[in-house]
Amino acid sequence: MPLRSFGERLCQSALFEIGGILLAAPLYALATGRDTQDGFVLITALALVVLLWSPLHNLVFDRIEWHRTRRRASDRPHGMRLIHALSHELCATVVTLPLIVGIGHHGFWQALTLDIGLSAFYVIYAYFYYLGYDLLRPIPEPLRF
Repeated sequence: MPLRSFGERLCQSALFEIGGILLAAPLYALATGRDTQDGFVLITALALVVLLWSPLHNLVFDRIEWHRTRRRASDRPHGMRLIHALSHELCATVVTLPLIVGIGHHGFWQALTLDIGLSAFYVIYAYFYYLGYDLLRPIPEPLRF
């Protein structure tokens, strides 16, 4: 089955999260009026949680897609890339909301609003990140004899 290995998905997810921290933390600080350091602390904590969860999501998504379409992740069409990014962020919202409340010291509704805003940012970021990643590191065709 021509899928990315779990190790590659882990590396891919780590690079995704590093880029996300560097982009999202200053945006969080700007949106909340808090110090940029507070933004980096919260966004880094969120990224670590998502980093642990994300490879599992990607692996499950890849396997479901493979079994349904026999298509490699690097050949994913744009519509499926959007579904991948949205499913990733929907699940991430459920996982990260308690951290935004606890670490960010936000009320539930403010945390939910921030989480939705971060999700919207990450859906756009994820779409372009994974498209770029697949262009730079396509999954090779299996050798046939």
